[in-house]
Amino acid sequence: VQLVESGGGLAQPGGSLRLSCAASGTSVTGNVMGWYRQAPGKQRELVATMTTSGFTNYADSVKGRFTISRDNAKNMVFLQMNNLKPEDTAVYYCLWSFATAYWGQGTQVTVSS
Repeated sequence: VQLVESGGGLAQPGGSLRLSCAASGTSVTGNVMGWYRQAPGKQRELVATMTTSGFTNYADSVKGRFTISRDNAKNMVFLQMNNLKPEDTAVYYCLWSFATAYWGQGTQVTVSS
């Protein structure tokens, strides 16, 4: 499974960004796709995940600000990030999981004025 992320960059506090991730090399359904992030000096942490059936799981720190969505036909997952805060600054990693977890290469998100 190969994962390619896009959409990171620089945003001001209160701004928005949208991340995209495309999975290739698999036709397995019933998987979980989502996003984790890792800030400098910190462990990788959950941001949001979504199953093919639409069940979602969000970190408390992003609830009400971030929205995860999927296009199962295209094997893609998206993360709409609104009301960004400086503490959202991190490298964001796409996850595809079905028994085994696969990770994207990561995309940098920086929130700064």
